[in-house]
Amino acid sequence: GAGGNVGKLVALRLSDSHRVRAVVRDASKVASFLNRPNIEIVEAEVTGASAEPGGSLERALRGAVTVVACTGTTAFPTKAWSTSGDTDVTPAFVSALLGERLDVRAALARLDAQGLNTPNNVDDAGVRAVLRAWAAAADRAARRRFVLMSSIGVTKRGAFPFSVLNACGVLDAKAAGEEAVAREAKADGFAYTIVRPGQLFGGPYDNNYYLGTLFQLDKDAATQDVELAIGDSLTGDTLRSTLAEVIARSVEVGGPSGTDFTVVNRKGTPPSGEQI
Repeated sequence: GAGGNVGKLVALRLSDSHRVRAVVRDASKVASFLNRPNIEIVEAEVTGASAEPGGSLERALRGAVTVVACTGTTAFPTKAWSTSGDTDVTPAFVSALLGERLDVRAALARLDAQGLNTPNNVDDAGVRAVLRAWAAAADRAARRRFVLMSSIGVTKRGAFPFSVLNACGVLDAKAAGEEAVAREAKADGFAYTIVRPGQLFGGPYDNNYYLGTLFQLDKDAATQDVELAIGDSLTGDTLRSTLAEVIARSVEVGGPSGTDFTVVNRKGTPPSGEQI
């Protein structure tokens, strides 16, 4: 997910002191942004032929010691669901919905089967594809940690307001992806961390599928402090720059395996990286 708004920042931050292989769908869209000596840009996808055994995803993860998954899609049908990223999927969704007599989950299953970038295909099956590719591409003893960017509300998806966000199954899919990471980590012996941001704010604003990027929403200078809490226990918004720093620190500091925590911004001045 190094082509996404958060993934790009994570790649840049980690490249300060690590060699980074930035896995993106289209290298031409990030070539200038990720033009750093320590960053190698490779093309692969977590869906379709790329994710099949021996595909480009497996090759992209060859020899990787740590994997940071910043993949994701929108909670509701947008152009982000299309395979090209710029095609309106509304007609396909309406057609599927009518064909399934307004059964939303059945309609979504149709879109899943069409190979669109639905929550199920990206946040569940896509995460499992990354795990399979990593297992095939890197020695078991060398695999250290898997860091997954997830979301606030995954464990509370049956309650308002998260039940609304989950209308098309995005939090269900993220929960399944989290479970897959925990299961594979236990079986193969690598550590894992799950990071839960709130609604994302702040730049970059390149992928305008989301509310925060579409309207270029940001936090003022007085709302830059950071609050972290174990579990899915906070509510609030998160700056992309804050999230990228926290994810990078999760890679660098490590910590116990099986940790999941929430990160949001609060009133106050920004902490230093060491304080985070």
